[in-house]
Amino acid sequence: MSTATPYRRLSHRVRALPGLLARAPWWVLVAIGTATTALGLLLAVRPLSSLTVLGIYTGVSCVVSGLGDLIARRADRGRLSLLTGIGWVLAGVAVLAWLGRSLQLLGPFVAGLLVVSGVVRLLDLRRGPTSERLLAGAFGLSEIAFGAVAWLWPDATLLVIAILFGVRTAGFGLSLVWRGIRAARRPSPAPTDATARRPGSPLLRWAAAGAVLLVAGATLAVSEQFRQGVPVLDGFYDAPDDVPDEPGQLLRAEPYDGVLPEGLVAYRIFYTTTADDGVPGLASGVVAVPEAAEGPVPLIAWAHGTVGVARACAPSLGRYAITPEGMPAMDALARNGWGMVATDYIGQGTEGDFPYLIGQGEGRSVLDSVRAAHQLEDLDLAPETVIWGHSQGGHAALWAGQLAPTYAPDVDVVGTAALSAASDPLALAELVTDHPGALGASLGISFVLAAYSWTYPDISMDDVHPAARTLVEEAAARCTGDPGTLFTVLTGVAVSQDTPILRADPSTGAVGRRLRENVPLGPWPAPLFIGQGTDDEVIVARLQDDYVARLCAAGRPLQYTTYAGRNHMGVLEPGSPLNADLEQWTQDRLAGLPQQSTCP
Repeated sequence: MSTATPYRRLSHRVRALPGLLARAPWWVLVAIGTATTALGLLLAVRPLSSLTVLGIYTGVSCVVSGLGDLIARRADRGRLSLLTGIGWVLAGVAVLAWLGRSLQLLGPFVAGLLVVSGVVRLLDLRRGPTSERLLAGAFGLSEIAFGAVAWLWPDATLLVIAILFGVRTAGFGLSLVWRGIRAARRPSPAPTDATARRPGSPLLRWAAAGAVLLVAGATLAVSEQFRQGVPVLDGFYDAPDDVPDEPGQLLRAEPYDGVLPEGLVAYRIFYTTTADDGVPGLASGVVAVPEAAEGPVPLIAWAHGTVGVARACAPSLGRYAITPEGMPAMDALARNGWGMVATDYIGQGTEGDFPYLIGQGEGRSVLDSVRAAHQLEDLDLAPETVIWGHSQGGHAALWAGQLAPTYAPDVDVVGTAALSAASDPLALAELVTDHPGALGASLGISFVLAAYSWTYPDISMDDVHPAARTLVEEAAARCTGDPGTLFTVLTGVAVSQDTPILRADPSTGAVGRRLRENVPLGPWPAPLFIGQGTDDEVIVARLQDDYVARLCAAGRPLQYTTYAGRNHMGVLEPGSPLNADLEQWTQDRLAGLPQQSTCP
C-alpha cells in the first residue's frame, strides 16, 4: 500500500491542474489566466477552431488520464484497473488519429459518454441516503436525455460543445486571474482537499438538479417535435425490378390529393429519365390540368427551387407540389387553359443521386417529365411546352431549354423562363466565399458538396474542413421545410466567421472546375426570359446582371426584366408584377409571337 501511495498522488495531481495552479505565485496565475481567457473568448466565437482544439484536448486528456491510472494502479495488479487505463489511452490515441480527417466521432462520443454516465448514476442508486439518490437520479436522467439529443442532432451538439468549451475555458482563465489578484493583495493559505470537496448548499443542489432535469426534458421534447412532420416515402416511389432504358417512359400514375390552385385536377407520376452518368434513372412529379379544358392543353414544365438534396424532400410527397405559395402566376393556369408538370428531379422521391446545380441531371428530369405527362390516359395535351423555373429551378430551366434540341427533340419547347435563377454556380460560390455569414450560405455549400461528391469522382467530403463535415452531412440529410433545418442554418451562421467550410477556395481545383462546367451558356433555340428582383438576398442582382451581360456578349438574344424592391421569394408573391409579365410572355410564346431582345 505504501509503495502505491506516491503514484496515486501523482495521478491525483495530473488530474487536478486547477488545484496545482492555485498554489502558483500570483503573477503566474494572472499571466496564465489572461492568456487562457483570451483563448477561451476566441474559441467561443470561432466554433470550428474550438472543435479542433477540443478534439486535441480530449485526446490528450484521455491519454494522460489513462497513463495516470496505469501509474497509480501499477501496484494493485488489478485486471480492471489495467484495462481501464489501457482503454483511456487507446481512446485518446484514436481521437488524435482521427483529427486529421474528421471530428464526426466527437458528437457520438459525447452522446455515448452522457448516456453511459447517466446509466451509471441510475445503477448506483442502491447506495446512500434517499436525498442523495434522488439527486443522483435527476442528474442521471438529465444526462441520458442530453445524450439522446446529442445523438439526434450531432451538428447542433458539436456547435454547443464548441461554444461551451470556449466559454468554460474563458471562465477558467478569469478564475485564475481573480485568484492571482486576491493572492497579490492578501496571500491566503492554499485550499485543502477538504475545502475543495466541500459540498454546496443542499437547497442549491436540489434547485440545480430540478433545473437541469427540466431543461433536459424540454430539450428532448422540442427535439422530438422538430423530428415530426418529415415526409415518409410510400410504395409509389419504389423502383421496379426492370427499369426501361428509354427515358421519359411513364411507369405509374395515380390521383394527387394535394392542395391545388382553383380549377385544377392533378396526378402523381413516376417515370424514367437519365442519370448524369448516362445510365437509366427514375424520377417523379405531379401533373395538373384544368378540370374543364377545351381542346389540347399546353404544358408549363415547372422546375422547383431548393428544397434540399435528400430523397424525402420531393415536393410530390407533400400536399403543396403545385401551389400559389412560392410559385408564380398559378391563377393563370386554369384561366388560360394551361397544364403544368412539376418534376421532383431524379433522386428526390425516387432512388438516385439528386443533381443539385448539376445541369445535365436537372435538365433531363424536366424534359422527361413532359414526355411522361403526354402518356397519361384521358389527357389531351398540346405539343407546345413552356419551361418555368425559380432559383435552383431557374438553373434547371436554363439547362432544359438548351438541352431540348439534342436530348429531347420530340419536346416542343417554345420558351424558357428563368426566375431568380442560380444561373452561375461558380459566381455564387465566389460570393459565398466573400460573404460566408450570409443566411443559408452553409446550406447551399452543403447541398452542392453533397450532390457533387455523389456525381463527380474528383470531389469528395475530403474537400470539407474536418470540423465542418458533420454540419455538411447533416444539412444534406434534411429538407429546407423541416424544422430541424433551423439547426443547420444557425450553425452555419455561427461558424461563418471561423474556418471556411471548404478546405480550399471553391473557385479553384476540382470544385471550381465542376461549378464552371455547370454554368448554362446556351444556345437556346426558343425565346429566353430572365426575371430578377433587385433586392434578392440569395441570388444577388449584380450576379444576374453579369450573367446576362455575358450571354448578350456571346450573341444570345433574351429578355431581361428586373423588379425593384423584390427579394428572392418576393418576385413570386401574388402582388408582384412578375406574375403579369410572365403570363403575358407565356401567352406570346404559345401564340408563336417573336420576342424582342433586351440585349444592347
